Amino acid sequence: MNRSLAPHSLKISLALAFAGVLAAADLPKGETLLDKYVEVTGGKAAYAKIHSDITTGTMEFKAMGLKGKITTYAAEPDKKYSEVTLEGMGKMQEGRNGDVVWSLSSMQGPQVKEGDEKAESLLLGKFNSDLNWRDLYKTAETAGVETVEGKECYKVVLTPKIGSPSTRWFDKESNLLVKMSMTSKTSMGEIQSDTLVSDYRKEGDVLVPHKLFSKVATMEIVMTIESVQHNPEIPKDRFEIPDEIKALLNKPK
Repeated sequence: MNRSLAPHSLKISLALAFAGVLAAADLPKGETLLDKYVEVTGGKAAYAKIHSDITTGTMEFKAMGLKGKITTYAAEPDKKYSEVTLEGMGKMQEGRNGDVVWSLSSMQGPQVKEGDEKAESLLLGKFNSDLNWRDLYKTAETAGVETVEGKECYKVVLTPKIGSPSTRWFDKESNLLVKMSMTSKTSMGEIQSDTLVSDYRKEGDVLVPHKLFSKVATMEIVMTIESVQHNPEIPKDRFEIPDEIKALLNKPK
């Protein structure tokens, strides 16, 4: 009995393996999906015209009942400054200028990021990263198809040149980004974050998501974009490193 079933079992196994190979071959390449995202949101030429931007909006920590304003300044190739003001919590600032990545708040004081935390901030803070993703990632592999928020999406795993892999989900129909997921290495240990991306609207010549809903560990954070200015006038000292951070940098090691 077992002997007579063996050839059939082998055929079924081979058929399943072949079907798996065909299914994988049918998936678009990860790099194709990343390039297509740039095209459907404006195109390479439109992105290449942007050399700096200012983004304003609100950030809400729902469970804590906190809501405040966020403003982010960014300029090529690697300058960034973000400021969040929450009622009753004061101001939280983060910045990057060249190789220095820092944060400053009334709760945690001045901090200079190092190691994995610094590498991740450098990766996320790269200007025009969607256009220049090949400068940041070694590979982009399509891992399958999954349903996110009722939409069939291609799942793409990105492996950076430095740091941990992250995952993005692109709508099969529109190729717009629907979700991002990553594990961050921080001074408090590894933290998982998942972000739903929606409400795409045109800012200049580029489609920009205006709603981001994130689950970071046990916290839920809603960020709503109110405006994006491309190539604005940015104060020359906007990206200067604060004195508190300079003091840390100048401390003997």
